[in-house]
Amino acid sequence: MIRRTIALVAAAVLGLPAAVAAGPAAVRLKDVVSLQGVQATPLIGYGLVVGLNKSGDRRQTIFSAQTLANMLERFGVSVPGEQIKIENVAAVMVTAELPAFVKSGIRIDVVVSSVGDAKSLQGGTLLATTLRGPDGSVYALAQGPLSLGGFGGGEGGNSVQVNHLTAGRVPGGGLVQTSSRVLLPTGRDLTLAMRDPDFVNARRVAEAINSDLGASTAKAVDAATVVVRVPDAYTNALPELMARLEPLPLSVDTVARVVVNERTGTVVVGANVRLGAAAVAHGNLSVQIATQYDVSQPAPFAKGGETAVVPRTDLAVKEGDNKLATLEEGTTLEGVVRALNALGATPRDIIAIIQALKAAGALQAELVIL
Repeated sequence: MIRRTIALVAAAVLGLPAAVAAGPAAVRLKDVVSLQGVQATPLIGYGLVVGLNKSGDRRQTIFSAQTLANMLERFGVSVPGEQIKIENVAAVMVTAELPAFVKSGIRIDVVVSSVGDAKSLQGGTLLATTLRGPDGSVYALAQGPLSLGGFGGGEGGNSVQVNHLTAGRVPGGGLVQTSSRVLLPTGRDLTLAMRDPDFVNARRVAEAINSDLGASTAKAVDAATVVVRVPDAYTNALPELMARLEPLPLSVDTVARVVVNERTGTVVVGANVRLGAAAVAHGNLSVQIATQYDVSQPAPFAKGGETAVVPRTDLAVKEGDNKLATLEEGTTLEGVVRALNALGATPRDIIAIIQALKAAGALQAELVIL
C-alpha cells in the first residue's frame, strides 16, 4: 500500500499517469509575469483581542493592561493600568496586504498574532485596529471575531490542543479606508517582471508576445525582465493591452527540484529530476529496550533480609534485510519511484536516501529542505 501511495503521489504532483513522461507545463502569461511596479502594500497594526476565557495575557505582559487602560480612558473610564488584573484580553499584532488598485470600502483578510504570553486566542474578538503602511499612513481598519482553525481545552495534564492557538485570521475583517496609491507606468515601454527568474521562460514570454503583437515588440532583457514596446493603438489604453496579453498561453521550463519536509515526512519530486549512476541500499536498524521492575522479597523467617525493587531489562536489536538496488544513469522520476519502492522505503526513508544521493553527486536536481 505504501509503495502504491508513493507512486501515485509522485504522479499526482506532475498531473500525469505514473508511466507517462512529463512534458512542458502550459500556463497563461499572467501566471508567469507581473507588471513591474504594481504590487501589494504590507500593512501592520497593534490592537487588543477581548472575550477570551481566562487564556489572555498575564500580569507580566504590562503593555496589554496599559493599552486597555488607555482605551477605557477615551470612553470616560479612568483606571490606572497597574491596577488592572484581567485574563480575558490579549495584545496582538495585526497584519494584512493591501492589493494593488484596491479602492476604499473594500474588505480584506487580516492575520492576528499574539505578542504577549496569552495561551489561546480562541473565541476572541479583535477590537477596532488601525492598519498602517510603510509610509505611516492609515490604509485600513480591522475588527471582528477570530477564526483560529483549531481548538483547545482542559488544564495541566488533562488538556488537548489542535493546531496553533495564538494566531488566527479575521476573514474580511479589514475595511480599506484609503485607495491603493499605485499608478500605471507611462511611456512607450512596458516592463514585465518574471515571478521566477529564468532565461528560458523569459525568452518564451517574449516569443508569445511577439507572435500576438508582431515581431520585435517584446525582448527578454535578462532572466527576470521582459520589455514590451507599447503599440500605437494602446498608447493610452494600457489596461486593454494587459487584458490582451495576460491570457496568452505558453509553455514554461521547470527547474529540477526535490522538496522534502523532515518534520512531516513529505517528499515532492519535480518533473525534470535526473539521476546519475548509483547503487542504493537502505536498511532499518531498530533497538528496543524494555525495562520491567520486579519486587524481590526475602524468604519467610529470614534474618536481615530486605524487600528490594530489581529492574529487569530486555534488549532486542533488529536490522532490515533490504537489498542493494541499482539506479541507472539518466533515470527519470518514474525510475526513481520504482527503485525506491522496490527497496520497501517509507517516505522518511526516501528523505534519507535522497539526501545521500545528493551528497554523492548522483542527484541532478536542487534539494530544498523545509
